[in-house]
Amino acid sequence: MAAREIIRVGTRGSELALWQANATEQMLRAAFPEVEVVRCVIKTTGDRRTDVALSEVAKSEGTLDKGVFTKELEIALEAGEIDLAVHSLKDVPTVLAAHFCIPATLERAGVRDALVSKQEGGLDALPQGARVGTSSVRRARQLQWLRPDLLISDLRGNVPTRLKKLSDADDYDAIMLAEAGLVRLGYLPNSDERLFFDVLDEQVFYPAAGQGAIGLEIRSDDGWMKEVVERIGHGDTFLRVSAEREFLRLLDAGCHTPVGVFSELENDDLIMSARVFPEAGGEPRLANVRGSRQAPFEVAKQLFETLV
Repeated sequence: MAAREIIRVGTRGSELALWQANATEQMLRAAFPEVEVVRCVIKTTGDRRTDVALSEVAKSEGTLDKGVFTKELEIALEAGEIDLAVHSLKDVPTVLAAHFCIPATLERAGVRDALVSKQEGGLDALPQGARVGTSSVRRARQLQWLRPDLLISDLRGNVPTRLKKLSDADDYDAIMLAEAGLVRLGYLPNSDERLFFDVLDEQVFYPAAGQGAIGLEIRSDDGWMKEVVERIGHGDTFLRVSAEREFLRLLDAGCHTPVGVFSELENDDLIMSARVFPEAGGEPRLANVRGSRQAPFEVAKQLFETLV
């Protein structure tokens, strides 16, 4: 493939986003040593508006729920200011505009959620009426389903900010974070001496679609970049997250739909499980399916049809 002289990588500026950008850049440099890789840090709406809940940010900005973390990166991508946008895949809307695509993802980290608290023992050890911080409706509804006595409070900010809010104040007894981010930033397996980290089994606490995966977004008409990102992508991860995101598309689920879904590969099989809470409240619907890894969208469709 004919090489370009430079690849411009767009990223948010949080510590975790920069870690993800750095991982992508290292792989690009290893695979294409003749190409200069340049980083462009772009502040998104979601980064600027940490004063209100995510749902309110989307409403005030006139954008789709998860788009508050991708809108400005896509503007730069469309304008040709960057060639590649690096995302936490779980923050990307399920359906992209036609002129954008995600042809690859890096190898996935852990998919699970973690409860970070001020005392040992995890979820079962939280006292009656404990206050748990999260900005995710999926996490909030599962927490309230497992422990109806818990008080859920909105919590915004990057990973270090959220941990500091927990350790330095009395507003929260615990908070919820993604295992992948905690591992990438070095909080796991080592624990802060003032905090305790309990990673929740995905069979008990269902993760978000795409959780733990780094998505690589490009312009749909940029064939050269498509070859580039596919070269550094991880096939098994892309297969799994594509199925998970297809399930969300069929469900027509956005950031504010309480849905957990995860997948695993076993030999030639793709196994998928989902837990979906009605937005109006009530017990969740569950579904589990197994199908061929050669047909991930068909397996996602089976999961959707089993659920409904």
